[in-house]
Amino acid sequence: MKKLSLKELNRVSVSDFKKQEKAPFVLVLDNIRSAHNVGAAFRTADAFGIEKLVLCGITATPPHREILKAAIGASQSVEWEYEKENVDAVKKLKETSYTIIGVEQTSESVSLEKVEVRKEGKYALIFGNEVQGIDNRLLPFLDQSVEIPQYGTKHSLNVSVCLGITLWEFFRKWKF
Repeated sequence: MKKLSLKELNRVSVSDFKKQEKAPFVLVLDNIRSAHNVGAAFRTADAFGIEKLVLCGITATPPHREILKAAIGASQSVEWEYEKENVDAVKKLKETSYTIIGVEQTSESVSLEKVEVRKEGKYALIFGNEVQGIDNRLLPFLDQSVEIPQYGTKHSLNVSVCLGITLWEFFRKWKF
């Protein structure tokens, strides 16, 4: 066994990435405080070849130094947009036939492994603020709320970890 070099990994160029078919997922980052978490979201979005990120409210936008450090170039490959008002962003996605999924612990949340992902579906996954979670004003727009099962003493995961786990599960169910 040996580690593969960057050349052996045969990754696509940024221009080829922009042309390739994307997974039908949009990540909505709702008032994320840490630019490192935003950079990690870009990098994860690139890894799964998703449509775009929507950055809302206080969420930092490129070319923020900490985003660039964590994203390692993914802010150049992944499409993104900024919307000051999170409600406006979610309304636009709902109007364009996205299923709106809040990744949040609610009275009606479903465990992540039980989520159904349709091959023909389009999904907007909302990830909330590191302390407050998803803005309460967004709850009426959700088609579903999902949460990652946890068995320890803490009640939450870091948003970038949560994003990676959730996106992998949605991608796995969509792709395979």
